[in-house]
Amino acid sequence: MSQRNQTLGEFIIENQQSFKYTSGELSRLINAIRLAAKVVNHEVNKAGLVDIIGEAGDTNIQGEDQQKLDVFANDLFIKAMTRRNIVCGIASEEEDDFVAINSQDENNQNKYVVLIDPLDGSSNIDVNVSVGTIFSIYRRVTEVGTPVTIDDFLQKGNKQVAAGYVIYGTSTMLVYTTGDGVNGFTLNPAIGTFYLSHPNMQFPEDGQIYSVNEGNYIHFPQGIKDYIKYCQMEEGDRPYTSRYIGSLVSDFHRNMIKGGIYMYPKSSMNSNGKLRLLYECNPMAYIAEQANGRASDGFTRIMDIEPTKLHQRVPFLCGSKNMVKKVEEFMEKAK
Repeated sequence: MSQRNQTLGEFIIENQQSFKYTSGELSRLINAIRLAAKVVNHEVNKAGLVDIIGEAGDTNIQGEDQQKLDVFANDLFIKAMTRRNIVCGIASEEEDDFVAINSQDENNQNKYVVLIDPLDGSSNIDVNVSVGTIFSIYRRVTEVGTPVTIDDFLQKGNKQVAAGYVIYGTSTMLVYTTGDGVNGFTLNPAIGTFYLSHPNMQFPEDGQIYSVNEGNYIHFPQGIKDYIKYCQMEEGDRPYTSRYIGSLVSDFHRNMIKGGIYMYPKSSMNSNGKLRLLYECNPMAYIAEQANGRASDGFTRIMDIEPTKLHQRVPFLCGSKNMVKKVEEFMEKAK
């Protein structure tokens, strides 16, 4: 079958043997995410027509006002994975604590936990800017047949078995990796099927785009300030182009295709950074490394950071390999 006409379902079946755990559970889990993403896509696309946008009236664990669509997406993904009897636990950016799931069979044999940001960048919905879903999958570390514990979720990123994101934009794409490269699938909304459109996605080693909220420049560490000035210098292939959407999935996706670096450093306002290690940074770092990119907090590989709590925040620098190495050099000099 030609790659051009290959559906996501066909791709999963054809490639599940390349995954070192071939029980079929992971394939069913990706399928559950695929189906939930199609429903969320439908709701995102009609958000301007019905009363589902705006705030839900609650504040999530991060202290951020929850958008109604956040709550909808959160409930939908949790139900999709729970009903299919394939995970033993879910942690969501929208939930205070992890959700333990009792298996429907007596032996409670489910082996996977999922960490998910159901609707990243949802504050952009009201202005019609792309948003996304980010997910991260691990094998549990506690004994199969027992209830999950916090230890199953507080694993280093280098223990991930799969990660991906869905971007709801001018076209809707699901991009994921199981440790054997990164592939992107575009939704044909007429028939509701994802087709392989971007096989073997790769970050260019160099890029000419830097993505950072320059409005916070005054609050950034000196190394980041120095790198931004470096990007703006008229020398060689610089100055680079500044492109910042403010939606992690959208900025990351553009930079992976065109070449660039995304930066959300710590600042005097957010001493630990703002992005969450488990729901945003680890999955995006895994995808980046599988696509010949690099992700760090300025000094340490993101996927080597030891998590200490579910909603931990870290500085995040991610993108084309040589660009991330360069900003790390500036961070080291300014220490």
